[in-house]
Amino acid sequence: MGNSQEPQDFNTSVMPSSLTPVHVAKAADGLNLYDTASHQVSHFVPLKPGEVGIYVCGATVQSSPHIGHIRAAVAFDIVRRWFLKLGYKVTFVRNVTDIDDKILDKAAAAGQRWWARAYYYEREFTEAYNTLGVLPPTVEPRATGHMPDMIDLIQRILDNGHGYVVTDADGKPTGNVYFDVASWPHYGELTHQKQTAEVDEAAAVADRMGPSVDATGDDKYNPVDPADASPDKHDPRDFALWKAPKDTDPEDARWSTPFGVGRPGWHIECSAMSHRYLGDGFDIHGGGLDLRFPHHENEMAQTCAAGYPSAARWMHSAWVTAKGEKMSKSLGTGLSVPSVLAENSAWVVRYALGSVQYRSMLEWSDQALVEAQAAYDRVSNFIERAGVALGGQPSREEVTGISADALPADFVAAMNDDVNVSGATAAIFTAIRSGNTLLSQLADRADSEAVQAEVRETLLAVRAMLDTLGLDPLAEPWISAGGLGGASDGTTETPEHAALEALITEQLNARAEARKARDFAKADQIRDTLAEAGITIEDGLQGSTWSLK
Repeated sequence: MGNSQEPQDFNTSVMPSSLTPVHVAKAADGLNLYDTASHQVSHFVPLKPGEVGIYVCGATVQSSPHIGHIRAAVAFDIVRRWFLKLGYKVTFVRNVTDIDDKILDKAAAAGQRWWARAYYYEREFTEAYNTLGVLPPTVEPRATGHMPDMIDLIQRILDNGHGYVVTDADGKPTGNVYFDVASWPHYGELTHQKQTAEVDEAAAVADRMGPSVDATGDDKYNPVDPADASPDKHDPRDFALWKAPKDTDPEDARWSTPFGVGRPGWHIECSAMSHRYLGDGFDIHGGGLDLRFPHHENEMAQTCAAGYPSAARWMHSAWVTAKGEKMSKSLGTGLSVPSVLAENSAWVVRYALGSVQYRSMLEWSDQALVEAQAAYDRVSNFIERAGVALGGQPSREEVTGISADALPADFVAAMNDDVNVSGATAAIFTAIRSGNTLLSQLADRADSEAVQAEVRETLLAVRAMLDTLGLDPLAEPWISAGGLGGASDGTTETPEHAALEALITEQLNARAEARKARDFAKADQIRDTLAEAGITIEDGLQGSTWSLK
């Protein structure tokens, strides 16, 4: 891609939805988000009314994705979906790092072409995103497609006096170019290196677990780039903008520049691509917490040193941990996405990954998946029963057409509170409990039509809230997943639900006979046994009904 001109109308060319008028919900006035740079939750105001630009650091496609990788994708997918539900036009950019030391080294060890390996694992990541219901980005640029952008950005940094080219004994450029940290007095503002005030608990946890700006020695989560350990640097803090090739690097992994042959430093890639697609300043830069330092600190510095504004707000999703330790391949605790999906439905895995606020550490365990499966059972049970009672489901168009202003107030309040998914999920299950109560009243109430209207209103609200989290069971990709994430549309019961209905009905009939015979001990025993199995029994004039807790 050349740098001669910017796309004439980027959003219109790739986003058909951008052709429709923007109607931002009143609820958007209450949105508050955390900013890593300020360590504060503050009111969100977009740079451009009605529009939000988001850049999220994507994968370095060296090998297969694991659950730790995908958590960040799910977290920012939920953030994006909330902006969309609020009525904003969202430009969402997620990059692919397809040139990197690890890619080159692993490809060489496996006898592969580096670009073939990168593409293979890029497709694996895409498949994982799609399977788990992560919306495709507005654009997904590859680093290798933006070399002219990076070269131009580095030249601007050099021209502004914030970088230097390493030369050989003859004064010729070697291909190594470094950012001059000492020349940039703002360095450290993102991660508060120069501040002495006590930071908040989220930042303190991150600092304790690493990587930390205060840590010394090897960083097991984010090892030092060999180029950044070079004796050619003027200052230990300086970092590589461009790197001379290693002797083992293939010829097609080298690019010619005014400052020598080589390839980009890691940090320069995101600065170039975010500016290419989001322009001079954008609303949110996101990524995993392990990118906070040095990647995002360096990225902020070099972007501003080139003369461009940085992101207005930085957001970081916390890690997935296993027994308190960050999940990573290097620690041997990585769980591949295919292996997890082999034993759990995609809906359940997504629910588990998005079950806590994005800034909270997520402990991955069998119990987390058990709880997610129980949540699915409660959700699908209510949606199926309501659909049967109503003779059908609201259409997907009706569900997606619900504005944030029409959603339950407790759900909106939770999502506006720095995307508090835990609170939002609690609001969903509060609505489901109300809906189950209404369903149990249908046969007992003379005004059954009025109750049906209430059931439909509750069902619509539940599905709209679930959809905001990417979890409406009657949406793609879940509806196509069948038993691995789908749910009945309510006009027919699934075989599993029919079997459960038959078994429970048999128990309810036995309980009714026991009560008729005034054998209340036996009736209570049946009720208690069902309760232990997660079945709630409600008695009415027309008999007993059941629902999952």
